[in-house]
Amino acid sequence: MAVYDFLEGTAPLLISCPHVGTAVPEEIAGRMTSEGRSVADTDWNVHRLYDFAAELGVSLIAARYARYVIDLNRSPDGQALYPGASNTELCPTTTFEERPIYRDGEVPDQAEIAERRRLYWQPYHDKIAATLATLKGLHGRVLLWDGHSIQSQVPRFFEGSLPDFNIGTGGGTAADPALTGKIAEVAEKSPYSHVVDGRFKGGYITRNYGKPAEGIHAIQLELSQITYMYEGAPFGFREELADEVRPVIRAMIEAALDWARNS
Repeated sequence: MAVYDFLEGTAPLLISCPHVGTAVPEEIAGRMTSEGRSVADTDWNVHRLYDFAAELGVSLIAARYARYVIDLNRSPDGQALYPGASNTELCPTTTFEERPIYRDGEVPDQAEIAERRRLYWQPYHDKIAATLATLKGLHGRVLLWDGHSIQSQVPRFFEGSLPDFNIGTGGGTAADPALTGKIAEVAEKSPYSHVVDGRFKGGYITRNYGKPAEGIHAIQLELSQITYMYEGAPFGFREELADEVRPVIRAMIEAALDWARNS
């Protein structure tokens, strides 16, 4: 099976959805606990909120394999994303609820992690890098939008309830402040709560590819799942909610495109 699905566009923006995959190879699933096989920490169906991408000429890459196989938004060397805080690994061993993903003695060793990195992580990142290079060659400037979602309450990572829209720029290092301001302005005019560089400042993808001085700007949107789905199993998509939140996300993407083309 292919590692990702890809929609090719010509506009100066690539949407990445690294945590929407649910596939787990049989040989890995057989070593998992029931919690592991449930892949509960998936960014369930968040790519469906970007179904306007083709209409805008925007490229989109979406992972097919679950983050429990390998986390595409983590450094390949396993470096912690948020030092001093609770983190999940490149190949996660516990769920967000801190339950074991693998049965006793079945956690992947370093050799297996390296093989998973080769099979699943590297092709996804190669495609991101190649697409950004192509679009930058066409436009001189390119934007990477990393689309995520998470349950509104995850005590392991934050207290209380998360804002609806969590815009991350690596603490201001991954995107021009003017671009971030345009996106935040859309959120401010919406009925949804938002924060910029709050608890989620952007993961490896945002921080690695965002190089404003080189004409590559990266933004992460961590969306609270309560805005578009049932947060409990079986994690159903709620179209009536999606119909409300999708136009706001589209307006953000359109604002980003306008900035890229006209600023």
